[in-house]
Amino acid sequence: MTTVTTQPNRTSALLPVSTHQAEVAGLMSRTEIRRRRLEDCLGLALAEDLTAPVPLPPFDNSAMDGYAVHAADVASATAESPVTLPVAEDVPAGRGDAPALRRGQAHRIMTGAPLSPGADAVIPVESTDGGVAEVAVFSTTEPGRHLRRAGEDVGVGDTVARAGDRLSPARLGVAAALGLAELPVHRRPRVLVLSTGSELTEPGDALEPGRIYESNGVMLAAAVLEAGGEPTRLRVVPDDVGEFRAAVEPRLGEVDLLLTSGGVSAGAYEVVKDALTDQGVRFHKIAMQPGMPQGAGRYRGVPVVTLPGNPVSALVSFEVFVRPALLAAAGFREVLRPRTSATLEGDALRSPAGRRQYRRGRYHFDTGSVRVLGAPGSHLLSAMAESNCLLEIPSETTAVEPGTQVTVWLLDGPQNNAVPSADGQ
Repeated sequence: MTTVTTQPNRTSALLPVSTHQAEVAGLMSRTEIRRRRLEDCLGLALAEDLTAPVPLPPFDNSAMDGYAVHAADVASATAESPVTLPVAEDVPAGRGDAPALRRGQAHRIMTGAPLSPGADAVIPVESTDGGVAEVAVFSTTEPGRHLRRAGEDVGVGDTVARAGDRLSPARLGVAAALGLAELPVHRRPRVLVLSTGSELTEPGDALEPGRIYESNGVMLAAAVLEAGGEPTRLRVVPDDVGEFRAAVEPRLGEVDLLLTSGGVSAGAYEVVKDALTDQGVRFHKIAMQPGMPQGAGRYRGVPVVTLPGNPVSALVSFEVFVRPALLAAAGFREVLRPRTSATLEGDALRSPAGRRQYRRGRYHFDTGSVRVLGAPGSHLLSAMAESNCLLEIPSETTAVEPGTQVTVWLLDGPQNNAVPSADGQ
C-alpha cells in the first residue's frame, strides 16, 4: 500500500513559494514591440495575432507530376486497356497563363503548377507511359484527385498564429508562404548575470587552494537564453560591497533585470544582501528546499532577483521564480514548464515539514514513472545535469512512498527556446 504522510505547516515565518513567485512576476514589464525580418524571429514571441492576407494555396494547383485530365475521359482506363489522350499543353510550375483543357485532351503538368481550367483531376505520371505528344493512361481517377484547392490550407482572414506564440520554424514558414517579410515581435529581455564570492575562480584560470570554479554564471546565463532572454555575464565579484556596486551600477541602464547568485544567506560575508538591503530589495526565507534564501525588488529602478549561491539552489530557484517572469516579459503566453503526474519508483522520499521540496529526477515517458536522481544536497549539480524533470513535493508532505503519484515538471519540454539571432534581439 502506498502512502503520503502529511503534517500541518508549522513554519509560518517562511514566506510561501507562491508569494515570492508573485513578487518576482510583478517586477518586470513586457518588452516593447519591434518589427523584425523573418530570419531574425526564431524563438521570439509574436506580438499580435497573425491573420492571412492571401489564401494558401493561392490558386488551384497540381499535387503531383502527371497529367491534368477530365476524369470522365479516363473512366474506362486499365493497365490492359489504357486510354490514350493527346497532350495539348505543358504546364510547368510558375506558368501564369494555364490554358483551358478541352474534353478528350490532357495537359502535362508539374507539382505546384496552376490547374488548367476545366480539368478536374490529375493522373500521376506513374499511372501513365509518360508520353509527351500523347499519353497512355493506365488507371481511372475521380474528380478532385491529386489537386490542391485554393484556400484549403488557410483562408483569407484566418488566424494562423496568436499573440504570445513562439515563432518556430514552421510558423515562420507559414508567414513566408503568406508573403510576409517581417513580423511584430517582443524584444528579448536583457539580463545582467552576476555571481559573487571571494572563493570563486573563473573557469580556465588556475585554481588556488581554498577556491572553487564558478559555475553559476555560465549556468544561469544559459538558462536566461533558453527562457527567451538576452544574458550578459559579468566576471565574478568578490565579497566586497564597493566592488559589487562598482560592477553593476554602470550596467543598470542597459538591462531589464539584474540576476545575482550568492551573498544572500545568513553568513558574515553576504555581499548582495549587504549592498542591497534598504536599497529597494527585500530578502526573505522561502518555504522551499532547495533555495530558501531569496531576494527581489528594484535597485535604482531596475528589477533585481537575488538567488542563493549553491548551484542546485540557484537553478531550481531560477526555474520556480525567474523563468516564468522572463517568458512573460518576453511576450510569451505559455510561461510554465509542462507538468504531469508520475508514479514514483525506487526509494521513499523524505521532505522537511512546511517546505515545498524540489527533487531532481528522470521521467520515463514510456511508463509514466519517475525516479529520483541524487540526494537533496543543493551542491550536487551532476544529478541536476542528468535530470529531465523536477519532482514537486507539497509543503504539507513529509514522506512519499514508492508507487505514489507525484507531480513532475518536465524540463526537456516544448517550452525551450531557440538560440537568439546574431544581434541578440
